[in-house]
Amino acid sequence: MSIAPKPHSALLIVGHGSTENPDSSTPYFDHAAEIRRRHLFAEVHCCFWKEEPSMREVLYQVDSDEIYIVPDFISEGYFTQDVIPREFQLTGPTTIARGKTLHYCLPVGIHPHMTGLILRRAREVAPDIAPAQTTLIITGHGTGLNQNSTKAIKDQVNLIAASGAGYAAVLDAYMEEPPFIAEWDQLSETPNVVVVPFFISDGLHSYQDIPVLLGIEPEVGPAASQREVFRHNPHHLRGKTLYYSSAIGTEPLIADVILDQVEDFDKAHKSL
Repeated sequence: MSIAPKPHSALLIVGHGSTENPDSSTPYFDHAAEIRRRHLFAEVHCCFWKEEPSMREVLYQVDSDEIYIVPDFISEGYFTQDVIPREFQLTGPTTIARGKTLHYCLPVGIHPHMTGLILRRAREVAPDIAPAQTTLIITGHGTGLNQNSTKAIKDQVNLIAASGAGYAAVLDAYMEEPPFIAEWDQLSETPNVVVVPFFISDGLHSYQDIPVLLGIEPEVGPAASQREVFRHNPHHLRGKTLYYSSAIGTEPLIADVILDQVEDFDKAHKSL
């Protein structure tokens, strides 16, 4: 990572959070701790939509006058385009508010380096199978709130398909819109299937809902910290061998992607 130290600036990592799942905020704090360890910023904080500290409260905890806000979200969508700008009263890439200069970066999930992280995660979960006999499925939520919510996944599918990784097929599938992840076996023609959840945390969806949709679990179980579902690979289901990974956002290298978005912001806006 080539980002220059910013000893007079703060980094603010914004996440969704959850009132239902105790594990959903863990990756955000992990990413913050890793960046804090590198001593690149005067301060590194997290804030959330559904947990404390909230977006409206967190600025009072930041001493620095310049703050880089990075949405630790998987796509450009309702939260990054509507909720976060509203909560921080952002008017553009850079906003002066409450005596502070706020730089609003792009979400981590749309950065080009995410492609390599998905491939890394797929290889880790299924190291001994031939890609040519394998379908890689990237799965997300799917929603009618914002059409961009599936764009990041579709973009990654196209990038991986063109990358030379060698998978027989690379597909997108969703929980709540077609193609449905529950039909993973019908979507894939290969004997092996690797499913990578395109979420930041192993929360309600990747750890509790999707295993039921895949057929790994008969019913929604407890939270991630109470279970070891990912250690049970492979799963022999519906005549195929299924490998299911943890959410891509739990990858430690996401910390580097957060820094990439800060660096990209400076290149795009501070040189003007």
